[in-house]
Amino acid sequence: MNKMIDLSGVVLHTPRMTLRPWRETDLQDFYDYASVDGVGQMAGWKPHESIEESRQILTSFIMGRKTFALEYRGRCIGSIGVERYKQKDSPELDDWKCREIGFVLAKEYWGQGLMPEAVNEVIRYLFTDVKLDAILCAHYIWNRQSARVQEKCGFRYYKTVISETRIGTTETAVLNILDRDTWLAGHQEVSYD
Repeated sequence: MNKMIDLSGVVLHTPRMTLRPWRETDLQDFYDYASVDGVGQMAGWKPHESIEESRQILTSFIMGRKTFALEYRGRCIGSIGVERYKQKDSPELDDWKCREIGFVLAKEYWGQGLMPEAVNEVIRYLFTDVKLDAILCAHYIWNRQSARVQEKCGFRYYKTVISETRIGTTETAVLNILDRDTWLAGHQEVSYD
């Protein structure tokens, strides 16, 4: 089942980043990376066409209280959302407290290990503070970067699903899972070295 989440007062730290709730003052940073071709498509949305479009989505992040801003060197460079998973597609998880995470990173920061660092901290928080039983995370079959982040963070194949994107296409996606017992067995002390 989907456990209730409210991240409005949650601030997490990694060696290089602060993960925190979004603020209205983050608008320019958000637009700067969300308007770049190739960023949103990795997660199934088109590049933002105007700062007003970014403002509307930023407002939904703030009101939804389930999305972290990734702050690096004083700028917001991405996000991690702790989303509701589709319970009807996974009735076998009905007795588990679960959520699905999704993430996006500004193109100029790809390949620097920032996303695995951030995802590992969110995993730690969700298992130790929120007490989830499992976390789901998906990627389109062609998105090797997202697949690699998930693999580095301990996610394992769960099932293949068909996903409707926000741009009106249908994509085949791999849904991965990480349960708390597996994480506790190998990830109690997360190291970023």
